[in-house]
Amino acid sequence: MNLDSLIGILIVPLVIVAALFIAGMIVARLYQRASKEVSFVRTGFSGQKVIMNGGALVLPVLHETIQVNMNTLRLEVRRSAEQALITKDRMRVDVQAEFYVRVQPTIESIANAAQTLGKRTMEPATLKELVEGKFVDALRAVAAEMAMEELHEQRVNFVQKVQAAVSEDILKNGLELESVSLTGLDQTNREFFNADNVFDAEGLTKMTQAIEERRKTRNDIEQNTQVAIARKNLEAQTEQYIIHRDTEYARLDNEREIAVRVDQQNAEIESQRAQRATESEAARTESRQRIKEAAIKADQAIAISEQNSAIAVAAKSEEQSVAAAKADNARSLAVKALEEVETARSTEIAERNKRIELIAAAQEAEKASIGIVVASQAERDAAKNRAEAARTLAEGEAEAAKLRAAATEVTYAVEAQGKQALNEAANQLSAEQIAMNIRMALIQQLPQIIAESVKPMQSIEGIKILHVEGLGGSSNGHGNGNGASNGYGGGIADQAVDAALRYRGQAPLIDALLSELGLKGGSLNGLMASVVTPELDGAVKPATAALPKSV
Repeated sequence: MNLDSLIGILIVPLVIVAALFIAGMIVARLYQRASKEVSFVRTGFSGQKVIMNGGALVLPVLHETIQVNMNTLRLEVRRSAEQALITKDRMRVDVQAEFYVRVQPTIESIANAAQTLGKRTMEPATLKELVEGKFVDALRAVAAEMAMEELHEQRVNFVQKVQAAVSEDILKNGLELESVSLTGLDQTNREFFNADNVFDAEGLTKMTQAIEERRKTRNDIEQNTQVAIARKNLEAQTEQYIIHRDTEYARLDNEREIAVRVDQQNAEIESQRAQRATESEAARTESRQRIKEAAIKADQAIAISEQNSAIAVAAKSEEQSVAAAKADNARSLAVKALEEVETARSTEIAERNKRIELIAAAQEAEKASIGIVVASQAERDAAKNRAEAARTLAEGEAEAAKLRAAATEVTYAVEAQGKQALNEAANQLSAEQIAMNIRMALIQQLPQIIAESVKPMQSIEGIKILHVEGLGGSSNGHGNGNGASNGYGGGIADQAVDAALRYRGQAPLIDALLSELGLKGGSLNGLMASVVTPELDGAVKPATAALPKSV
């Protein structure tokens, strides 16, 4: 097989494929499909063909198609003002209705819609212009059969009648009415009624009559309501007045009963208060009497205590006289006893004064209390209680004066007895006891006496020894032949102290006092020897300690 034959064999299939491809492209280009929303009608070559759920070739020049909208369309119709509907009772009503229509999904209906409506199914506004007259005619026809109140009260019936009247007419156009909605229904304004029109004139008459009757009825209702309200208000106000009156009467009765009860309570309180005041006054009088008796007993006890103290002092002094041999203990006990007696006496005197002051203060307080009680009782029975209060006050003051005089007398008597007892005890002391007491007093003052006696020595700045011959206590030309120098004995220190003591020669009174005590002031040795004794060792030590150490 040569090359030309091979080429010829290959070209034939290619041409066939190309032809098939071109044919397919032409078919795809010319094939038109219908959908659920849009159907179409093909006319021309081979006659009319309705395509609802499929497709068909549409050849140019040979065929022509008309699309039909299968969706539901809302067509709104309004009638108002001069175009309002006239009802059976010659009233005008403004109506707004919505008609929901669609092309029936049948071949015949689609063909009728395509033939009578054409492309208007794809344009709701143009479709409305075409079929609106049918809708209005149906609305007028149904409205003329029903009164205005029936239209309002039987809206469903009105819609059904309109739907029945329209369905048959639009079915000729391939349309079916799904539903009708009456979205607006109201009376037309009065100004759109024409009085020269018979229908409107009759409607105006009925409307005016109905309005006036309603106005009259409303006025009657309003007036009746006002009258009823006024009557009810009057009844309520009358009831309120009655209730207020009864309340006020009840309040006055209650206040009267309360006032009577208060007066009774006050009378009972005053009676009880007067009785308690009388009992209180009697109790106070008895208390004052007891206080007076207690004060007298206390004063007597104080006097007895002071007497016992004086007797104890006297006994103690006698014991001191008997125990003269034991000077230290006797003197110590005597001083302690005297101090205790003095302390007890001072304490008793202070307590007695305190009791007297308390009694006086209690009497003054009782007087004030009696005055207050008398004043309160005077408010109840002025004349009788005033006289009784004056009498009671006078008796109280007289009794208080008597008690004070008696207390003063007892106090003076006790003090006199105490002093007498002390004096008698002092007179019973022996001469030795008196001398011992004097010596004890001197011993107590001895440190001060010695301190005063050596004050001149404080001005001595120093002692210079100008001549010393021998240390044995003798001096040439100055001795007395007995180994003493001018009466001086001891060492140099003793001689210096002796010279200082003799400087006190201008104080003979001190030497006399020392001699009364048995002390020798001529020399330090004599003074120390006289003072340092077993009996007076404790008493003299303070005196020796008081000597100037610089000497």
